[in-house]
Amino acid sequence: MLRAEIIVLIAMMAMVTYIPRMLPFALWSSKQLPRFIQGVLGNVPYAALGALIFPAVFLMKEDIFYGLVGAIAAFIVAFTGANVVLVVIASIAALSAYSYIL
Repeated sequence: MLRAEIIVLIAMMAMVTYIPRMLPFALWSSKQLPRFIQGVLGNVPYAALGALIFPAVFLMKEDIFYGLVGAIAAFIVAFTGANVVLVVIASIAALSAYSYIL
């Protein structure tokens, strides 16, 4: 492809991704969404992250319990309201202990 074609292609892809994100803000910026909708939209990033991470728990190693040990440790620490860094550290510590035992 020619250089100009690549630049036009990138510009068009940018518009296609930008317009759907910009339109809701432009059209409904003065309106307030109901609290229920705000709550649902507030949880979308967590749901998407969970959907991306959860399948990997079972595919980490040949031993299915390896991923489960890390996930359970992370869930327990996260349930107590701990910081994300502490959740990750607890999961790493649990997996290290599990690997050492085996």
